[in-house]
Amino acid sequence: MQPALTEAGNTVTKQDSARDWMRRLHGIGPIAGLVLLCIGGTLLNSDFATVDNILNVLTRTAFIGIIAVGMSFVIISGGIDLSVGSMAALIAGAMILMMNAIAASVSSAILVVVLGIAFALVLGALFGLAHGLLITKGRIEPFIVTLGTLGIFRAYLTYFANGGAITLDGTLSEVYSPVYYASLLGVPIPIWVFLIVALLGGLILNRTRYGRYVQAIGSNEQVARYAAVDVDRIKILTYMLLGICVGIATVLYVPRLGSASPTTGLLWELEAIAAVIVGGTALKGGEGRIAGTVIGAILLSAIGNILNLTSIISVYLNAAVQGIVIIIVAFLQRSRR
Repeated sequence: MQPALTEAGNTVTKQDSARDWMRRLHGIGPIAGLVLLCIGGTLLNSDFATVDNILNVLTRTAFIGIIAVGMSFVIISGGIDLSVGSMAALIAGAMILMMNAIAASVSSAILVVVLGIAFALVLGALFGLAHGLLITKGRIEPFIVTLGTLGIFRAYLTYFANGGAITLDGTLSEVYSPVYYASLLGVPIPIWVFLIVALLGGLILNRTRYGRYVQAIGSNEQVARYAAVDVDRIKILTYMLLGICVGIATVLYVPRLGSASPTTGLLWELEAIAAVIVGGTALKGGEGRIAGTVIGAILLSAIGNILNLTSIISVYLNAAVQGIVIIIVAFLQRSRR
């Protein structure tokens, strides 16, 4: 019997080795894709590799990247949020209206901006709380909840803007603009904020009990409940975390144009989900890395930038490219748990 046992043990060892290799391939896949894309972009247009263009790509990545960090937690936990773009639009509009309203009664423009930023973060957390409560206490599927709020958020923004745009007061706009346009050590502020959010996200996911619970729920929610994990509370916190990330992204986005309109944040949910999936996070939940999400967000932004610089295909097809990428990665992940 001993030889048979040894043979079985060797078979198990080979299977484990194969799994380890697959995990490594999934880990280096996004990095390899980004490197190849950068090489191809440089060959197609030498302007792609300039410092100014790289900083421009990273700055544009910051909005989606920050949201994608929060989306990573939601998808790893086995959920989804289709409303983040519309949520960002409504937060931006409400934030501008609030700042314009209090500007006359508050003497300091800087204080008005600070209050506006705090308001955006609190509003994002409240929207996330509403999602979490509807999903956990209301027992409604995340897809249905966030599909509904996608329409609600954008409809209210359109209503507040009367179909047009909500514009920040000129004085406030001048005070607020450095949040997007200023640089620290030659690097734009949005990139620094993106880096901080990504580092904190990675730390929370991999080094805290909450992060382990998020992964456990995504792997097997029923087992997590048997293990005395407060699944409902963790899910609510996860959607609140995503809401706060949307608020942070909106805070950085508003000073760019100084306004909000019904087209603000359009298709951001597609880009955020694409970044998470391209970064290696399993669609079924339970597995994912913030570093992969960051790489995925940069990769997608680089694709858009290359399309702008080379005109290989129309820039209007950028969303189509992202959609194709999502489908391809989902196909490759079909056997992953």
